[in-house]
Amino acid sequence: MKKVNLILWISIFVLIVNSNVWAQYGSATADKDMLADVQSQASADLAAQQAAAEKSESSLRMPEDIIEEVPKIETPEVPLDLKETVKGIEIEGNKTIGITTILAKIKTRVGDPYIANIISDDIKRLYNTGYFSDVAVEKEDHEGGIKVVIHLKEKAVIEDVTFSKTRFYSHRTLKLKIKSKEGRFLDGRSLKDDIKTIQELYAKKGLTSAIVKSSSEIDEETGKAKVHFEIDEGQRVKIKKIVFSGNDTFSYKRLMHVIKTRHDTLFTSGYLKEDIIEEDMDRLKAFYASKGFLDMATSYSYEQAPKARLILHIDVKEGKQYHVGSIIINGNERIFSDEEILGMMENVKVSGIFTPMNLETDTAAIREKYFDKGHIFCVVGESVSEGTEVGKVDVLLTIEEGEIAYVSKVYVQGNARTRDIVIRREMRLLPGDVFDGAKLRRSKERLTNLGFFEEIDYDVKDTKYPNKKDLVVQVKEAKTGSFSFGGGYSTVDKLVGFVEVNQKNFDFANWPTFTGGGQNLSLRAEIGSVRNNARLSFTEPWLFDYPVSGGFDIYRNAIDQDEDVGYGYSEKRLGGDLRLGKQFGEYLSGSTIYRLEEITIKDVVDDASDDLKDEQGKNVVSTLSFNLTHDSRDNVFSPTRGLVLSGTTDLAGGFLGGDKDFYRLQGKASYHIPVFGKTVLEFRGRVGIADAYGDTNEVPIYERFFAGGAYTIRGYNERKVGPLDERSEDPIGGEALLVGNVEYTVPILDFVKVAAFFDTGNVWRRMKDLGNGGYKSGMGLGLRVKTPLGPINLDYGYPLNDEPGEDERSGKFYFSISRSF
Repeated sequence: MKKVNLILWISIFVLIVNSNVWAQYGSATADKDMLADVQSQASADLAAQQAAAEKSESSLRMPEDIIEEVPKIETPEVPLDLKETVKGIEIEGNKTIGITTILAKIKTRVGDPYIANIISDDIKRLYNTGYFSDVAVEKEDHEGGIKVVIHLKEKAVIEDVTFSKTRFYSHRTLKLKIKSKEGRFLDGRSLKDDIKTIQELYAKKGLTSAIVKSSSEIDEETGKAKVHFEIDEGQRVKIKKIVFSGNDTFSYKRLMHVIKTRHDTLFTSGYLKEDIIEEDMDRLKAFYASKGFLDMATSYSYEQAPKARLILHIDVKEGKQYHVGSIIINGNERIFSDEEILGMMENVKVSGIFTPMNLETDTAAIREKYFDKGHIFCVVGESVSEGTEVGKVDVLLTIEEGEIAYVSKVYVQGNARTRDIVIRREMRLLPGDVFDGAKLRRSKERLTNLGFFEEIDYDVKDTKYPNKKDLVVQVKEAKTGSFSFGGGYSTVDKLVGFVEVNQKNFDFANWPTFTGGGQNLSLRAEIGSVRNNARLSFTEPWLFDYPVSGGFDIYRNAIDQDEDVGYGYSEKRLGGDLRLGKQFGEYLSGSTIYRLEEITIKDVVDDASDDLKDEQGKNVVSTLSFNLTHDSRDNVFSPTRGLVLSGTTDLAGGFLGGDKDFYRLQGKASYHIPVFGKTVLEFRGRVGIADAYGDTNEVPIYERFFAGGAYTIRGYNERKVGPLDERSEDPIGGEALLVGNVEYTVPILDFVKVAAFFDTGNVWRRMKDLGNGGYKSGMGLGLRVKTPLGPINLDYGYPLNDEPGEDERSGKFYFSISRSF
């Protein structure tokens, strides 16, 4: 570096001497105005070159992990010497870095004036590449001008990275974490960062006393370097005991539920982790703040104990607990009264505990209520002052209601595949409408329920009218097409394999991608030890751009005889259906389905009764169904709140033709309630009746109701709740059903939930016996796991009543793969 500075000062001296000669010559041969013009132009050129150099410097900086500190070079401003022109540039000392790369990093060019400031910046730029450990510049007379000679010393390239013997981390893991890697340049700053990184890794395992040192060997001939990290892992320190002091309000047990640090027990390691303890201090502050202790402070210290153990002392200074003295509301002139606004504030109440978080939540709720009335410009300001009584605070809310805002235009962004109309027809907020927060939230729910988008956001843009705003719907499209295959085992279907092609956002008119129209096309085949199914389905949710859905299904379903899952016979269905649906309101929809299918019953068990044997053979069933559904769930895929009510009427035979005449009425209900956090309590109910008419004496066995097992009443064998065949004890179903379920789910991870459930119900042989006793109940625990192959349900149910055909009660596991989560 001394050599560089010496060369620069010599260059500066030569420039100053030349500048003085130029000034004397100008005063003798040119007038002062001309000299001023030349000097002004020279200064302007110099400033322009310096600005360009600075811009280039910023663009040529290498990534931070290979930048090394560059000594600051102080260079005084020097006037431009028009006599010194760069006639050549020579690079010396580069071994691996090409000349083209080096020249690209500097601003000095052949034919340009030699400017010391630019040379200084070139040195910095070369340092900042991270390629060189030393950079020096000399100038030589050359062909009536100057030749710039750049002397470089390249950094060594790391050839190998090694570690001393370690117990807690593999060398492979350590190599992945550090910056110094084989093939990269040896860098002092990176080595320091690597030492810190390794120490932090060990601290996470409780090895806070780990010592890390680095060393390097450089082969001057090859320019290669070997890096070695010497690690003294030390001894893991355990916490013997945790002691709280100053916690007058909350018990030791309560505070231990707040922090994550644990002392050494049979079930916990108790290793000292400094970063976790620091986080625990923040957790304690947040906990106390949520209880009104806004001045709370905490600190911790250690006390040495035998056998490399510590006693952790946590000192708590609780301070005062603050309560609300008064709430004053100003500015609410037109929309809501004081009483209505106070009613919106669920968390901050007079004489109640005061916390800033609760106040923020309540002011957000007030803004939302104004938003629902179209006042999207509403501002709710809050201020808090100390009350007249000790420990009391007075809350002042200042409301600026603003004017009602109207929707000017609706724009859609981010839909590269999905057509605009698919999104717009789900919007409940249209141009000319008052900005209604409730309608906006419902629009988002409807877009989410399509399943086409990962993210849905809104933005508002100004227009030339103050009270009119453009609404921008921003979406991020998800993958809606899938080709999947897999296999598994369930207690209902035994071994099963499947292959499926599905496009939820299909468009038959959009060649060649066939996406973006909002249609649903699915082709699925299942092959198993019990079931063998195939189905082709298509749905157009808006026929001819009207809110009427239409679709069809073509299917072949076969169930082989297996008494373990409640089938004392084999069943095959071959048929199809046509569907029409209509949305009658925001939450009410109806549908009509005509179904025609051929049903074959065979392989009835030998010891079956005559009633069951009479079902053998082929029959054609022609059915017309009507359905009415109210669905207010917030999310059809993973609901947390909302009600579903559904009623269905099936009419088979009669004027529709076919071999069987019967009717069936069914009602279903499901109600989701959010409880604590993201936990959800669900109530489900199902009731149904069926009866034969005309030429048919009995409702066919394949159209009756069955219960018991994974999807109805857990704790019992499949289809074994209800009437059984007198001889074979196989289920034969009934004409009436009533089932109720209660399930409480708690999310553990984003894709895992645990569940507790209670099921009850029964199936009766005759419709007139509906509800006439004989209920079977079960309860248990379950696990819900979302996987790429579909949601997996694992339940353990225990029967609370005796099961026909079973000598004693015993719990049962149910494993199934469903298609919704």
